[in-house]
Amino acid sequence: MNKLINEPRDVVGEALDGLTGAVATTSRLAGWTTAVRSDVAELRAAGKVAVVSGGGAGHEPAHAGYVGAGMLTAAVAGEVFTSPSVDAVLAAIRTVASPAGVLLIVKNYTGDRLNFGLAAELARAEGTPVEVVVVADDVALVAAVGAGRRGIAGTVLVHKVAGAAAEAGLPLPEVAARARAAADAVRTMGVALSACTVPGTARPSFQLTDGEIEWGLGIHGEAGVERTVSRPADAIARGLLDRVVADGAFAPGTRLALLVNGLGATPPIELDVMARAALADLRGRGLVVERIWVGSFLTALDMAGCSLSLLPVDDDVLAALDSPTTAPAWPRHGGAPASEPRPIEPPAGDAVPVIGGGLDAGDPLRRGLEAAAARLLQAEQELTDLDREVGDGDLGTSLSRGARALLEEVADYPGQAGPAAVLRAASATVRRSVGGTSGPLYAVMLMRAAAAVPEDRPVGAAEWAAAFSAAVDGVQEIGGAAPGDRTMVDALRPAADALAADLASGLDPWKALQCAVTAAREGTQATADVQAKLGRSSYLGARAVGHPDPGAHAVTLWLAAVADALGA
Repeated sequence: MNKLINEPRDVVGEALDGLTGAVATTSRLAGWTTAVRSDVAELRAAGKVAVVSGGGAGHEPAHAGYVGAGMLTAAVAGEVFTSPSVDAVLAAIRTVASPAGVLLIVKNYTGDRLNFGLAAELARAEGTPVEVVVVADDVALVAAVGAGRRGIAGTVLVHKVAGAAAEAGLPLPEVAARARAAADAVRTMGVALSACTVPGTARPSFQLTDGEIEWGLGIHGEAGVERTVSRPADAIARGLLDRVVADGAFAPGTRLALLVNGLGATPPIELDVMARAALADLRGRGLVVERIWVGSFLTALDMAGCSLSLLPVDDDVLAALDSPTTAPAWPRHGGAPASEPRPIEPPAGDAVPVIGGGLDAGDPLRRGLEAAAARLLQAEQELTDLDREVGDGDLGTSLSRGARALLEEVADYPGQAGPAAVLRAASATVRRSVGGTSGPLYAVMLMRAAAAVPEDRPVGAAEWAAAFSAAVDGVQEIGGAAPGDRTMVDALRPAADALAADLASGLDPWKALQCAVTAAREGTQATADVQAKLGRSSYLGARAVGHPDPGAHAVTLWLAAVADALGA
């Protein structure tokens, strides 16, 4: 398993050195893998309560990322997924303690409770007031079983509430009471799409097959309480919230803070999708989301998946959550969600004009457009797989997006205004629905064809061949590609040239179109033998040789579909 580490035994210390080297407000406690506020001496002199948390490493940015004014005074890290020792915790307490005392926030794992608990006893024996708050927010587990519920991502919200109280100068019993109330109220459940791999080990902590997900997993790689087939994001959010809302007995009208937490390998785009799903679900239940934070707050190394945490709030809790902090991992934005998402409408664009009832189903141009679109939809995975070998893997998705949009809109194209108007409408559809490289190339191809089609007389085979040639000229002009560069032009140019030449020689139009398909196919096959000069494949150099260009292959597919549709 490839990882960006040196020696597994050095990971925690080196990571902490990296964080404290990058964050001026956080320092490392000499001799320990513990992060402390750089102004700890001033803090002790001010006589404020210190807030200390921690646990095994591997949950970054927790816990060192939450060290700062308004959150933690210190974070004690053990080895990956291993509780820190009693002496490590005691050293942190001694470093940060003032006469005001120390609050320890501990996640409900046996090792953490034992080590933090014994350190608290030793510190009290030395004369330091210490309170301990245990967080057990994981609703996946029945509280009465085993060691009880685990402490997971909701712990971060407890850090924020406790840190705000300590920063405000409240006494230790009050800081502990507020932290304990938050810990008792917060509820969390997670779902994993993959397991994590501990540095120095060769295999993940558990195995999921393709299409499986694990519900109620732990943050140390331990398996969950149920394994099912994967579901869309909306259904996953609903499944998590069913458990969380029921366990918290959150009645309609309850004011809540929502934490959408990634588990380490979940990209921001997926977390945003989950945030959308969770917001909609909670609002549908009549619950009031006062604050939302989305990101990776308490992870499980490289595990893919997320957890959802809900904390009921009142004005005092909101004030604590909103209070400023210098902790580097706490989001800088305010967290208040939009009351009701209301998109801003763009200026009027080129909506498809409808003239005389749209485009007739039997119109040859409509039949050709629909055949091309249907073939691209059918080939989505084929094109994706081919593009993944030599590019970035997005061609199938991009072309299928444009194909779907065309099939939805083609019936409304302005057929009675003539072929040129239909092509312009198709270009607008593609331009609006397809980004990347494919969108503008296909849009200009349709626009150039529209400009070349005569609008004052019937359009025959020769006129269509000229329009096709003009369309390819447009692609070459805007894309800068020529035959031999290993692009879609390697299929388009031979096809356009063959169609024009065969029609000029008197060949039957449908046979000439079949010859054009053959020319496109041969041009596509030839791309497998050359290095790309343009496009994403050019970055791969010789590694792309042996695979045909995906864009050229797509041209062959839709051109053959058009030929079949028009010949039927």
